[in-house]
Order: sequence, then structure tokens, then C-alpha cells
Amino acid sequence: MTRVLNLCGRQFAEVISTTFPEVEVVRIRRNEPIPDDLTGDVLVAGPGAVPEVATLAPRVDWFHVMGTGIDWIPAEAFQAKTVTCARGGSALAISEFVLAAMLSYEKQLPELWSRTGEDVWFRPALGTLHGRRLGLIGFGGIGQAVATRALAFGTSVAAVRRHPGPSSMPGVETEGLEAVLGGSDHLVLAVPDTPETHHIIRAETLEQVKPGVHLVNIARGGLVDQEALRVALDDGRVARATLDVSDPEPLPEGHWLYTHPSVRLTGHISWSSPAGMEPLIQALVDNLGRYLQGETLLGLVDRAEGY
Repeated sequence: MTRVLNLCGRQFAEVISTTFPEVEVVRIRRNEPIPDDLTGDVLVAGPGAVPEVATLAPRVDWFHVMGTGIDWIPAEAFQAKTVTCARGGSALAISEFVLAAMLSYEKQLPELWSRTGEDVWFRPALGTLHGRRLGLIGFGGIGQAVATRALAFGTSVAAVRRHPGPSSMPGVETEGLEAVLGGSDHLVLAVPDTPETHHIIRAETLEQVKPGVHLVNIARGGLVDQEALRVALDDGRVARATLDVSDPEPLPEGHWLYTHPSVRLTGHISWSSPAGMEPLIQALVDNLGRYLQGETLLGLVDRAEGY
């Protein structure tokens, strides 16, 4: 019998047991002792279960991450023969969040909402997405979902890809980082935080951005050197930063990102939707079905690449 070690709670356990009655599910709670003799075939865990993953991953064949980013997982996780993640599971929700951020910037919402009856009448100050240029740093599932929705608004799209080559999506150009930085009205970060991408937005790259750019980060806080961003916000090179992630998370009380007038900060919730955890659960169910049939798993993580 296949045994799944589940660190993701009751909902995941119930779905696995209902879908695959032939599978044994062992629910493990965080911060509780783990029996020395506990082993399994599959480990399922999400961000935060670092000690448990370090202990249990070497005891299974396959470790599945309930999310996209793997920067949090300990090195011990790769002692499992296979590591996968729910890549693209939240792409739709995140892409809608990005478009909402872009529209709110162009349409000056909620700043434009009238408060006095005299403050906003007939003020011709609204922008548009039509004819704007969107730059995507990262063109995986999230980047592609953002591009699809931006193109529908008449926004041109250019993307930086890790591996050079033409875009697979009509209407999307692939360019180098410098070209994307210098030509984008809206710049979206949609890459994992790896040694190569850490602080990809820093003093040097902020010197290259189009003046007045709107920066959107829905990936990882470590992609941005926050002190360099602060300088760029203060001198106007970055007109607005919409940040759903930060470094660290949560930020300490009194951090400048909470109060800067050109920052829109949310608490790492761009992935949220009415579907809740269903897309992530479905990704696990699909892969577990493949595992039981001996098929190739989806969302394979390359340790050398870092995602």
C-alpha cells in the first residue's frame, strides 16, 4: 500500500483518501514529535514545515511542495528521489491580481474616489492600459497568465526568459533584461528567488528602468533590494511599487514599506481566490494519480536550477 505523509492538514487528507482509497494517509501535525520509525512513499508539505520536511523527506521517494516556490525548503528535501511543486496552480488568481494592480495605477483607484464632492470633479488625469508596455521578468505559468490578460487590454508585452528563445505565445516578444527594464511602463516580477535572481531589482537595474515605471512583485520579496527601491521611489524613477511579497515576511512593525505613499503593500495573498486551495489540491491529486500509474510527474523541480 502506498503511504502518503501529509503535513497539509485535514482537507488534503480527506481528498486523498476519497480519491485514492487504496492509499494510506498519515497526517502529521507541525511542531509535534515524529516517530523515529515513520516512513512513507510520498511527503506532502507547504511552506513553513521546515524541520518536519528536513526529517521526513529522506524517508520517502517523492516530496511534493504545496505551492510554487521552493526557496524555503531545506537541503535535506532533495534526498527524496523526486521533488515536485504545484507550478501554475495559482496562476489565474495571481494574474487577475496583477491586472487589478495595473488598472488601479492607471485609473488612480482608490485615490480618485471623491471624499468631499469638490476634490475630483472633471480632473482629466486617468491613464490606460491600451498602448502601454508590460515587461515580465519570468515567463512561466504566472507570467503567461498575466500576458494573456494584458494582451486583451491592448497592452504590448515583452518577457525575459531564463532560457533564450522565441516566445511560444503570439503577441509576446522575448527580450533581454536591459531592454525590458528600459521599455516597460509596468514591470512584473514572476520568477523564483534563486542565486541568479536574488535582488534582480537593485541599484544597478533600477538605473535602467523607464522613468515612472510601476513595479509589481507577486513572486518573492528577495527579488528586490528594498533599500535601493526606496531610493528609486523617492526620486521618482519608480512611480509606484505594488508588493504582495516582502523580505522578511511579515515585515517588522514600523517598516517604511507600510507607510511610503508610493507603495501598495499586501500580505502575500495574490494567490487567493474563491476556489481556495482547490487548484493546489488538484495538482497533488493529478500527480498522485500519475505516481500510482508509474507515469512521469508534473512540476518537477530541478535542484540546480532552483525551481
